[in-house]
Amino acid sequence: MASYDVIIIGAGPGGYVSAIRCAQLGLKTAVVEGRETLGGTCLNVGCIPSKALLHASHLLHEAEHNFADMGLKGKSPSVDWDQMKKYKDDVIGQNTGGIEFLFKKNKIDWLKGWGSIPAVGKVKVGDEVHEAKNIIVASGSVPTALPGVEVDNDKGIVVDSTGALALPKIPKKMVVIGAGVIGLELGSVYARLGAEVTVVEYMDFITPGMDGEVQRQFQKILGKQGFTFILGAAVSGVEASKTKAKVNYKLKKDDSEHSLDADVVLVATGRKPFTDGLGLAELGVEFTPRGQIKTDAHWATNVPGIYAIGDAIVGPMLAHKAEDEGMAVAEVLAGKHGHVNYDVIPGVIYTTPEVASVGKTEQQLKEEGRAIKVGKFSFMGNARAKAVHQGEGFVKLIVDKDTDRVLGCHIIGPGAGDLIHEICVAMEFGASAQDIALTCHAHPTFSEAVREAALACGDGAIHA
Repeated sequence: MASYDVIIIGAGPGGYVSAIRCAQLGLKTAVVEGRETLGGTCLNVGCIPSKALLHASHLLHEAEHNFADMGLKGKSPSVDWDQMKKYKDDVIGQNTGGIEFLFKKNKIDWLKGWGSIPAVGKVKVGDEVHEAKNIIVASGSVPTALPGVEVDNDKGIVVDSTGALALPKIPKKMVVIGAGVIGLELGSVYARLGAEVTVVEYMDFITPGMDGEVQRQFQKILGKQGFTFILGAAVSGVEASKTKAKVNYKLKKDDSEHSLDADVVLVATGRKPFTDGLGLAELGVEFTPRGQIKTDAHWATNVPGIYAIGDAIVGPMLAHKAEDEGMAVAEVLAGKHGHVNYDVIPGVIYTTPEVASVGKTEQQLKEEGRAIKVGKFSFMGNARAKAVHQGEGFVKLIVDKDTDRVLGCHIIGPGAGDLIHEICVAMEFGASAQDIALTCHAHPTFSEAVREAALACGDGAIHA
């Protein structure tokens, strides 16, 4: 039995980042992880492998649709699906191996196996029980189940996000249940690879929670890329055979029943906290009705010495949110002041074009009765965007009408996931739209569109 200052359960982005920060702050640290590799869902079967496939499939799209226009002549490349999956796996290996290196560098012990907490201050892994002054639960999340739909990733017919990353072959017809981030990203991969993609969504709009203008523009662009959307539809069940599946659904507007045939059905209806087998309920740890671990402002549960972060607690299920909490709780345990600004956590969808947002939407602010100004700028007015065939989309900046302080930003366009961070920094420092407008931006860059949106909050954009 070993004794530690901190034992962290889970080696995903929240857990491994927290472990490194704990070690840097002088705490003797161990991490419990049952996977064969570190990095959790994000690096193994989530963020990183999906971005690899998005990158590869985007280059195929460019070759098929834009190369000839740029004077790049020749046959379009054929797709070697097994090699593309190998490329994805190589990317995973490089990243997970990098975390293992960081553990060794920072003298963090990896307790291999699945953990539980039999008593306060004790963590059991296999047959061994280790002692810890503090325990951090960073156990992440798993895909949510849908009533009437049985997922079997091994068969490759009805799959969740994990199974969708390793299909045995590219489907001719794919039905995606759920028009959120995961469904649209993975749907994009297979649409570019030649699949006919239909998205069935319960709500009357895609990407719930995003700015309304972005939702409408995004759906329009994806439609031009070959997506078919069936909105306001409740899936009642999926009938799967050895090679096909039928998706049954009912339209909410008239209760009419319909069905769709598919080679593959991707269930992408969200995720839920994964806390099974940890023994938290037995210890008296309190949960929300949605199964999230309740924590206070310092990420402590109601049971002394047990903390929780990331997807296991309340808040957006985002890797970077978990990382911030991981660093903050490490600071708390080291006697310092840990802080996370939950008002400035960006969200990104890595399709083409990318979609990114931070802060509040126009709808939210109007519901609050806030007096606002909105500055918009289309990427059609951005020279760099037009040069790379990505003139669709816009930057939308929302500021306080009286103070000009930035309250939110919503971008659909090239490099949106990187552009949004200029606004994150601005919001962190309480900047105004004028501050951004008066800051010199290099030409020609996509970032000029952000400056133009800021100018639009004042006397007007230059290139609009």
